[in-house]
Amino acid sequence: MIGVIACAVAGTTLALYKRFDFFGCILVSMVGAIGGGTLRDVMLDRHPLFWMIDLNYVIVITITSLICQIFFGLYKKIGWTLKFFDAIGLSAFSLIGLKVALSYGASAPIAVLMAVLTSIAGGIMRDMICNEIPLVLQKEIYISASIIGSCLYLALTKWGLPTHITETLCLMTIFGVRMLAIRFDWHLPSLSGRF
Repeated sequence: MIGVIACAVAGTTLALYKRFDFFGCILVSMVGAIGGGTLRDVMLDRHPLFWMIDLNYVIVITITSLICQIFFGLYKKIGWTLKFFDAIGLSAFSLIGLKVALSYGASAPIAVLMAVLTSIAGGIMRDMICNEIPLVLQKEIYISASIIGSCLYLALTKWGLPTHITETLCLMTIFGVRMLAIRFDWHLPSLSGRF
């Protein structure tokens, strides 16, 4: 739910910035919050979809979007707000995607791929609806943060650390790498023109 709320805030913030109407903001927040998990579950053949059997997801996203729309004037710094809540969602959904894939017997590379997919697919769809170039495709330290945290989780699990410590370190690593990249303007280099 932490990831869902964070992504709902990020989605509503972007939709308001783009001057979407009341229902448009809710739609964008829905897509951003549950889009990645939905795509992951479809690829893993995991049915029924989590948000169809537990309406709490839809309720929480709707309430979060409504609160954000009412109090938008208090946090109008769009860039920082969007990236901060995006980083929270990235951390939470990476861990969730990784654990779901592992619980279905996926190999380590596929589990990491599912972690990345769960954490970025909703944001990509959200940005496309809002006619923005997806944040994850702009040389941002984003996908790599998810991969680093996921690999750390796998390594710590293999070493036999307690689950709560492993999960906490995974979340902190992904969030920390992402926020440091924002703070110090780290970007991945492009290979264009290198060869």
